[in-house]
Amino acid sequence: MFQKQKVDAKTEHDIENSRNRSRFRFENLNVKISIKVTENSSTWNNFWRKIKILFPFLWPRKDFCLQSRVIFCFILLAGGRVINLYVPIYNKLIVDSMTPSASKLSGVLKFRWDWILLYVMFKFLQGGGTGGMGLLNNMRSFLWIRIQQYTSREVEVELFRHLHSLSLRWHLSRKTGEVLRVMDRGTDSINNLLSYILFSILPTIIDIIIAVVFFITAFNVWFGLIVFTTMILYIILTVGITEWRTKFQRRMNLADNETRARSVDSLLNFETVKYYGAEQYEVDAFREAILKYQSEEWLSSITLNILNTVQNIIICTGLLIGSLLCAHMVVDTHELTVGDYVLFASYIVQLYVPLNWFGTYYRAIQKNFVDMENMFDLLKEEQEVIDAPGAGPITVKKGTVEFNNVTFGYQPEKLILKNVTFTAPAGKTIALVGPSGSGKSTIIRLLFRFYDVETGNILIDGQNIKTVSQESLRRTIGVVPQDTVLFNNTIKYNIKYGRLTATDADVIEAARGADIHDKILSFTDAYDTMVGERGLRLSGGEKQRVAIARTLLKAPQIVLLDEATSALDTQTERNIQDSLDKMCANRTTIIVAHRLSTIIHADEILVVQEGEIVERGRHEHLIGQDGIYASMWRQQLDKDAIAMNSIESSATHSLIT
Repeated sequence: MFQKQKVDAKTEHDIENSRNRSRFRFENLNVKISIKVTENSSTWNNFWRKIKILFPFLWPRKDFCLQSRVIFCFILLAGGRVINLYVPIYNKLIVDSMTPSASKLSGVLKFRWDWILLYVMFKFLQGGGTGGMGLLNNMRSFLWIRIQQYTSREVEVELFRHLHSLSLRWHLSRKTGEVLRVMDRGTDSINNLLSYILFSILPTIIDIIIAVVFFITAFNVWFGLIVFTTMILYIILTVGITEWRTKFQRRMNLADNETRARSVDSLLNFETVKYYGAEQYEVDAFREAILKYQSEEWLSSITLNILNTVQNIIICTGLLIGSLLCAHMVVDTHELTVGDYVLFASYIVQLYVPLNWFGTYYRAIQKNFVDMENMFDLLKEEQEVIDAPGAGPITVKKGTVEFNNVTFGYQPEKLILKNVTFTAPAGKTIALVGPSGSGKSTIIRLLFRFYDVETGNILIDGQNIKTVSQESLRRTIGVVPQDTVLFNNTIKYNIKYGRLTATDADVIEAARGADIHDKILSFTDAYDTMVGERGLRLSGGEKQRVAIARTLLKAPQIVLLDEATSALDTQTERNIQDSLDKMCANRTTIIVAHRLSTIIHADEILVVQEGEIVERGRHEHLIGQDGIYASMWRQQLDKDAIAMNSIESSATHSLIT
């Protein structure tokens, strides 16, 4: 009778929090809050504050139709409480009408078809034992679908917007699999939490209060005391044991997240695993993670069984005492009728069924609170790079770029750039060269404002990029990155991403300019060819040319080339160089180069070493100085000579063969 389905005991663990106190901003709701979450704090702390945070997402402020649905759902909920009271009352009346001893005036049995009709009608509205099949609940569930969809949509979109607003530093430090899991659980938890609180916990508490008052008035104070004591003991022990087993749930979910993160990280690095023949190592590591998770899962499950047993003992004890008292008053003292016993038994069973689910609901709510805390940890991450108040769009007429005494470090204790100063005049080409790790790519990231400089400033046409909107800044700059990552979509989609309003003819023209049009046509699906996860179905050179086509299509006023031809062979590089020259003509261009032969035409070459500009000038001037640049040039000539000799030897060998 009191068996109940067990919900999944998993709860999301508290992901690491880089700040104890921070503030996050809902851009479309203008809501600012501050939350403090510690690992050992109860998930019920600041309950009302959490509900207040959720309220903007729960109440459809701009949709009167949805607001009406919410109100009507609560009317149906209140009607259900009334129905729950009258079902056992009419059951008693029907039994008494068929029991001679209960008909004190006439002693005649009565066929009360009207009561039976009302009883069946109430049962139809109420539904089965748990009320899950009744017309009222079905109507409420149907009406609530749109409200639930509204909530999910608002939360997911806001969370997605917030994640895109976070800095590159934050994204580089996170595990993608873990973030996606927190997003999924967090958004699901809000709808579940609302459903449990409004349509499970709240109705159950109201039913308990109504039952206690009814038994005191209709029977006597002892029946009300039995019901009240049973309920209080049940709730207290449920909450106490559930709080005790929370640590096991958290540890289990920590192991669960580690398992998922391990699998996602391994699959994302599929090629690396294959390169080093580490498949068995990855499988063994994944097996160890699963074993650790299952060990924690066993502890969580056994404590769940203890909780269920204690709950069952309390419920059955209360039912036993109340039934014995009622039977005594029917048989021995004749104070109650058989119908009263039926009323008590049916009402108490009807009451105990949702009460028996109370522990399940409490655990589910606690789980959802934990999931929400994880999501709040994401939402309260501060935006490291934000628009200044009143920031407007940038106005680029010429495109002059200036770095004035720029100092920057990804970590405070290690500076990457030290007082870097240079000017890229409008329409000119500036090249950055130097050893790996010297800070060349960092200059590109700072200009794109992925990070804010610590000291100094960066100007475009005299405008400090900190004072303009990020969206307008990045719209005027085109970049071909060193490591091109493509969307798992078609080639046309990836090229068109440079300008979403472009036509197919524009896409083809950009592909021709990047010297990839003929190659695309050689594919079976041409421009509709899927590039695969991160573009893995394309070669490195093909991905690079797609990136160049995307930038050509964007037609920016300032162009950044970060090792743009590093993945290309010599012949393809030469073919594309003309396209790059055309794209960069009359545009301010900053090139990060590894092959010095690609930047000999630059108007100025800056040699960066250990975060400082140590040499600057044109190619001929730097060669004549016989400094760092000249040394790098000689090394490249030697490498090119060795490569040419190798090619000639291979060709000669092929002819002889």
